[in-house]
Amino acid sequence: MKKPPFTTLVSRAVVLPADDVDTDQIIPARFLKGTQKTGLGQVLFADWRSRPDFPLLQPSAAGAKILVTGNNFGCGSSREHAPWALVDFGFRAVIARSFADIFKGNATKNGLLPVALPEAACVRLELAIKANPALELTVDLDKERVSLPEGGWISFSIDPFAKHCLASGLDELGYILGFADRIKAYEQR
Repeated sequence: MKKPPFTTLVSRAVVLPADDVDTDQIIPARFLKGTQKTGLGQVLFADWRSRPDFPLLQPSAAGAKILVTGNNFGCGSSREHAPWALVDFGFRAVIARSFADIFKGNATKNGLLPVALPEAACVRLELAIKANPALELTVDLDKERVSLPEGGWISFSIDPFAKHCLASGLDELGYILGFADRIKAYEQR
């Protein structure tokens, strides 16, 4: 189905300094009763929001569309609600050292770009954002690169089909439906 296309994202970022953030931490199981993608941003990281120092509660997090975090983000169960909640909160990209494979696939299918960067680049981004919460990063999907605070870029890679779908604002079903006329013609032949 159609989603906003992802081309170039320029936004402030929020640093969530944690490794092994599992999908139950992203969206606790008690919120998985529905099949609607909207409203889940309100319960994103629900069990962590009681901490007054939680990064998403800080004024500088308002409106940020990029989350910068640690290793193995999105591990645990394969719940698709996790990227739904991140997108509903307003995130369009997550930059991490690594991602769980199932989360990575679910993210791209739901309009969320997972960007895996090396440890050193992530540390540089985290330090720069902490020093200047108003700092804006640029994530360029077409060129597969992220701007660095001191200038320059660092490259990332993404599956070509996932890249095409994100750039077109499509999920897998929307991609297939784009061939409806050809499929119908084939069936008629």
